[in-house]
Amino acid sequence: SSGINAEYGGNGVLSFSEVEKAVKSVLKLDEGQGAAKPVIAQAFKVAKDCIKSDRWDTDGDNYVELREFRFLLLSLRQFMEYWEVFNRLDKDGDNRVGYDEFKKSRKKLEEWVGPIQDMEKEFMNMDKDGGGMIIFDEFCTWAIKKSLDLEMKEDS
Repeated sequence: SSGINAEYGGNGVLSFSEVEKAVKSVLKLDEGQGAAKPVIAQAFKVAKDCIKSDRWDTDGDNYVELREFRFLLLSLRQFMEYWEVFNRLDKDGDNRVGYDEFKKSRKKLEEWVGPIQDMEKEFMNMDKDGGGMIIFDEFCTWAIKKSLDLEMKEDS
């Protein structure tokens, strides 16, 4: 048995480590490719929380259940796309987007999400923790609200 079946614990749920190991195996990602961890973490969080668990052992809300697996796959695809965009904005490769990086990417961002009236205000709204940098999960929240679609915009 290979792929996800090899990682599945047989308990009816998938843990984060099982999902991470399976995704890295299927996509042939090595430890040097840091993209997998934040993408998998975001997708796992969305999938495990999308349907309230009715499991008797109360483990369901901390794991991805079979009925949430489709959401996991859809989320992985979506967050891989967001990671691609995030990395295009993150010019210095520190896994954070500063205001200067954000401002310099205005033209590209507007191609993906439409007009942005006030770049500074938009940045401040994205920077939920007020740290002066946008981290991946903050970017994802913004991208979802803006219906960011890299694939559609780049193909047209």
